[in-house]
Amino acid sequence: MNSKTPTVPRKQYKRNPLLQPFLKWAGGKRQLLPYIRKYRPTLPKNKTYFEPFVGAGAVLFEYQHPKAHINDINSELINCYQVIRDNVDGLIEDIQKHKIGSSEYFYQIRELDRSPAFKDLTSVERASRIIFLNKNCYNGLFRVNSQGHFNVPYGNYKNPTLIDVIVIRAISLYLNQNAVTITEVDFEDAVKDARKGDFVYFDPPYDPVSDTASFTGYNLDKFDREDQTRLKTLYDKLTKKKCKVMLSNSSTAFIQDLYKDYEMIKIPANRNINSVGTGRGQVDELLILNYEPDI
Repeated sequence: MNSKTPTVPRKQYKRNPLLQPFLKWAGGKRQLLPYIRKYRPTLPKNKTYFEPFVGAGAVLFEYQHPKAHINDINSELINCYQVIRDNVDGLIEDIQKHKIGSSEYFYQIRELDRSPAFKDLTSVERASRIIFLNKNCYNGLFRVNSQGHFNVPYGNYKNPTLIDVIVIRAISLYLNQNAVTITEVDFEDAVKDARKGDFVYFDPPYDPVSDTASFTGYNLDKFDREDQTRLKTLYDKLTKKKCKVMLSNSSTAFIQDLYKDYEMIKIPANRNINSVGTGRGQVDELLILNYEPDI
């Protein structure tokens, strides 16, 4: 393993600043973007950028590649991307109906997925609901219980902004004007069409740094160490296909041993989402590369 701790890079890349995440997201990559920007490969326009765990899209919107395949197993999240692409006007109009500053209204909307009427919601109404809950729930978490019901409590924010119309329209424009494929499949299926020279960025649920640090409520399927090992096997397969692959994960002994044959770059990061205050603070994360960065 070749491990190093980088300084924040000075080199900047031109990008559209309006493209940015429209949701708060546990594990979001905004604070790591300077390092991801530094170590990402140069990708020709005819090659594809794959992001099988797209989340809130911080890296996607930073990269802004014209040919991309984004994916996530979270159906409500993927529905948001599809609605922003296909009916942004409907989403902007629908989200205005939601009330802010009311815990009673928040729990009323949160309880919808426990009702048979939930299946009758339109795709726009589902996207509007998730954005409303995300901007008003505690710490901007997305968490479901064993029945798949959203269960994050009310956040009691004074005046949250539900949607930034300029940002949401910029995202819609990017998704419509470029060759961006959106899927909701297992991460292995999401990269089955990856070819030599394509770039894959993996941002899976992190290996927990302690027994109490695991965040497993993102969806019904927990991402455990068996999945981490399956992801490593896929990483090896993509390497053999001569794809360029970057992966983010926590700097645990398990992950370091799993990827010991690859370049590891240690990154200091702040953990902001933890129910216990003493569990927040600076931790080390890893960027794992199968290529020599262009620096």
